[in-house]
Amino acid sequence: MRAYTYLERGVFRMTQKPRPVLRAPRDAVVRVTLASICTSDVHIRNGAVPRAVPGITVGHEFVGVVEETGSAVTHVKKGDRVAVNVETYCGTCFFCRHGWVNNCSDPNGGWALGCRIDGGLAEYARIPFADTNLVPIPDGVTDEQALFTGDLLSTGYWAAKIAHIRKGDTVLLIGAGPTGYCTALCALLHSPARLIVCEIDPVRRAFFARRFPNAEVLPPEDALPLLARTPRGGADAVIEAAGSAESFRLAWQGARPNANVVLVAMYETPQILPLPDMYGKNLTFKTGGVDGCDCSAVMRLIAEGRLDATPLITHTFSFSDIERAFSLFAQKKDGVMKVAVRMDEDIP
Repeated sequence: MRAYTYLERGVFRMTQKPRPVLRAPRDAVVRVTLASICTSDVHIRNGAVPRAVPGITVGHEFVGVVEETGSAVTHVKKGDRVAVNVETYCGTCFFCRHGWVNNCSDPNGGWALGCRIDGGLAEYARIPFADTNLVPIPDGVTDEQALFTGDLLSTGYWAAKIAHIRKGDTVLLIGAGPTGYCTALCALLHSPARLIVCEIDPVRRAFFARRFPNAEVLPPEDALPLLARTPRGGADAVIEAAGSAESFRLAWQGARPNANVVLVAMYETPQILPLPDMYGKNLTFKTGGVDGCDCSAVMRLIAEGRLDATPLITHTFSFSDIERAFSLFAQKKDGVMKVAVRMDEDIP
């Protein structure tokens, strides 16, 4: 089968690999029907994800159809349409039992797909722990609607949850890219009074403002004066989804005292926490990768029409055109937000 493969730093290439097989009773094999490219894939190519293994098939945003299941799989069956979780967590270790599935202690646990084990930019993918990591797609929900369930929407849902957004709060969201978009959708589920969105790119500001008419969308340099005029002198909750030194600084500067600052961006360079400058603000920082254990809740919200991330799909390619899709996405050309990659060709 064809598989888009990480060969070495700076090099991804379409290769031929054997079709995956079941390796454990809790495995499933999924025929991929629609996939996407994530900024994390770009980070892998750039060498910014040290644990990424050369030779792996990349990709962790995808949906498909179950082809085979292991003997211990009970929640999905052959022929089911499914969304795939970015994290293949065991569900039984200490971290999984506490809901910290990104830190699953199994060798195949946490973010493994497309990083440490073969992922979904391929015609087929093996999914460990299928019962916890495959979410059935309800009738009436399209592949496009379900595509971002396992990563972007799960990240937004998790970020809004751990930010402890309350009704009437002021929320500062930094970054109006795909992660920021999905985070905004999920933050609004908590009924904040104000959503202030900072984005450096005017094209993305315009894209966001058209779809969130009640949000205040502005360039980063305008944020601090606006936040200083809020009743509590800053945002009650901050979610940083941009991933630069400037956005990191704005995150803590824009927070009111005793606020929650959630960092969901992936940084390519270390960031410095200037403790003397922020002394007395008593901020709570929450960092790291998504704990993607709410995919079922996300899917229900999609089916109910309360979460719709399909406007993010600005470009669609066939799998045979993956190189052009990746180049467009990585270079942020042509107003791209997300690309959908269709496995249109016949699969033997």
